[in-house]
Amino acid sequence: MNLCHYSAINHPKSLILYLILLSKEEIARYSRHIKIDGVGLEGQEKLKTASVLVIGAGGLGCPVLQYLVAAGVGGIGIVDDDVVDASNLQRQILFDVEDIGKSKASTAIAKLSKQNPFVELVEHAVRLTNENALNIFEGYDIVIDGTDNFPTRYLVNDACVILDKPLVFGSIYKFEGQVSVFNYEGGPSYRCLYPNPPKEGEVPNCSEIGVIGVLPGVIGTRMASECIKIILGIGEVLKGKLLLIDILGNKNLQLNITKNPENWERKVLEENYEDFCGITDLRMEMNEISVKELNERIKAGENLKLVDVREEFEYEICLIPESIKIPLGQISDRSDEIDRLTPTVVICHHGRRSASAIELLKAKGFTNLINLTGGIHSWAIEVDNEMATY
Repeated sequence: MNLCHYSAINHPKSLILYLILLSKEEIARYSRHIKIDGVGLEGQEKLKTASVLVIGAGGLGCPVLQYLVAAGVGGIGIVDDDVVDASNLQRQILFDVEDIGKSKASTAIAKLSKQNPFVELVEHAVRLTNENALNIFEGYDIVIDGTDNFPTRYLVNDACVILDKPLVFGSIYKFEGQVSVFNYEGGPSYRCLYPNPPKEGEVPNCSEIGVIGVLPGVIGTRMASECIKIILGIGEVLKGKLLLIDILGNKNLQLNITKNPENWERKVLEENYEDFCGITDLRMEMNEISVKELNERIKAGENLKLVDVREEFEYEICLIPESIKIPLGQISDRSDEIDRLTPTVVICHHGRRSASAIELLKAKGFTNLINLTGGIHSWAIEVDNEMATY
């Protein structure tokens, strides 16, 4: 914190000394903010003394971080235990080719520090769990959720409710996105919008279904603007409202969220959020096979069938020629195309949609199905080029 200088300002009753928290360099940097009615020097100082925790340095986290750093939010924490992948570069514009394989959190901090040296950045290169969430969240004023899975979203929400922290939420899907602010000034929580999580695999994430590269920028900047409005105490915050943005159809829709008081009575976190979202139970009940074992059994000449439940566009990226191709959404209607006697391995990108497909087929009496652990992503990495074609 730079307690740099005093300035005499006019006051209706007297001449007082006003302690300015900004250096001359910062005043020059943020001059376009300071000139705005409703922001001014006082508002910029509010930004400087604020602390924000960003969960995820991915598609949404990148624009959120870049704009909060540029705006001069004084303390920013980044929670992300992932590394940069080549597939991230289409939308996570904070990273480049040289960053592939590096920690997202540490790489983001290195770049953002150059963007604005007046911001303190804190790295939390850990997987967020119910054991560490409360300790991490406690040191921040506002939490921003840029994650893409339901267990983490419920965990983040519950921690914010317990600690009474405002939560800025965003999500993306193909050409559409959502933005809201939860747990703010007595408003609804994420559980008021989604009381119960969807079944595992029912709602694919962007790694499975895709997302247009500019969409995270559109949604991420809206999330950053909500955070800045909260800090400054200006404008209309998306409290109790869900903003739906469709960039393909150029449509915006705002829905009201009804508060359920029961969702504000939470005192403890769930014991296990994957269990809560039905993920662990689903996997435990399922017969699974690793890529290595599957490859060995195929090479040994064992009669196995393969069913690929990814979307058609994904076949163009990575293809197993011997597989039967039935997208998950069609699996129930086309179940008669699947052998009921021969051991059949069901495949998707990461192993989640295939697990859901097996659950649907079990309800139709199938007993011969096996889930491929890690999906075709693992197959592409481990299986030789004779088996996987790109």
